[in-house]
Amino acid sequence: MIKFRRSFLLFARAAAVSALSFGVTATSAVAADFTLRMHQFLPAQASVPKNILDVWADKIEAESGGRIEIQRYPSMQLGGKPPQLIEQAVDGIADIVWTVSGYTPGRFPRAEVFELPFTMTNAEAVSRAYWDLAEETMMDTDFQQFKVLGLWVHGPGLIHSSKPIASLEDLDGVKLRAPTRVTNTMFKSLGATPVGMPIPAVPEALSKGVIDATVIPWEVTVPLKVNELVSNHTAFGDSSLYTTTFIFAMNKDRWNALPDDLKAVIDANSGGEFSAFAGRQMQADDALGLKQATERGNNIINLTAEQVAEWRAASTATTDAWVAEMDGKGVDGSGLRARALELIAKYSTE
Repeated sequence: MIKFRRSFLLFARAAAVSALSFGVTATSAVAADFTLRMHQFLPAQASVPKNILDVWADKIEAESGGRIEIQRYPSMQLGGKPPQLIEQAVDGIADIVWTVSGYTPGRFPRAEVFELPFTMTNAEAVSRAYWDLAEETMMDTDFQQFKVLGLWVHGPGLIHSSKPIASLEDLDGVKLRAPTRVTNTMFKSLGATPVGMPIPAVPEALSKGVIDATVIPWEVTVPLKVNELVSNHTAFGDSSLYTTTFIFAMNKDRWNALPDDLKAVIDANSGGEFSAFAGRQMQADDALGLKQATERGNNIINLTAEQVAEWRAASTATTDAWVAEMDGKGVDGSGLRARALELIAKYSTE
């Protein structure tokens, strides 16, 4: 079977040749029947908009024969704050949004299972597992208010700090920005002082000393220039301290208004394979952030296996507490955890 990534590359090459040959694009030749506004929180030049969202949107426009136009609104240009994105998709302020599920703490509890400490293996495998588990347990529960287009995670999360962090003791009192409820809980239990904020606020917070550290993957350090704001980076070897779950969603009314043939175009380019592509691409884009930090001479702290084991042991309390909390709410945290690990293992060995 032709891989999703390969099909995107082939499409991009064909589109470029067509534009050069005829001087127009397919979308400019036909007036759009449906215009969809896509809203998200990162600058347009960041890797996710450039390498994932725009690729998806370009493909939809081309394969719809220009009948669908995707208007792109980066950096919250339609207004509001990043935590409001999912509600914008529900209310129709935006037609399509890309957001962090944890920006609305507790709203998507089942997705949190993939954010638990030392759970992720690689972003493609975990994104496939995320989509499968969502089809089994989330589409009619957590995600019932919108049409889900894609679900994925980023590559291994690591710590970026003003002072070196290697041991658990180094975290004591560190003001640290973490992305989600789960990660904030973990870092609080490990001795840090969590400070909640959406990712666009991180650069200013670092530069003004509002926070001493942040946890993000290498990929995000590039558009936010984090490698210029801090000089220490703590990595966890072949393990991953955490990851973040994302949601790519569409307003249900706008979806229902589309004719069946255009729904088919969107469905053909969304779902499990697209989610796997997005996770794989995010992790591939980590390479540039690591390269930039290395070239600047920043201090990259690669923890030993023994050190990672200490962090892993200390973080089990976060996982245990989450499972107990979910079980207490009738969400079956035990079953979700077991099934998530089963799916991750399945896709990590394929």
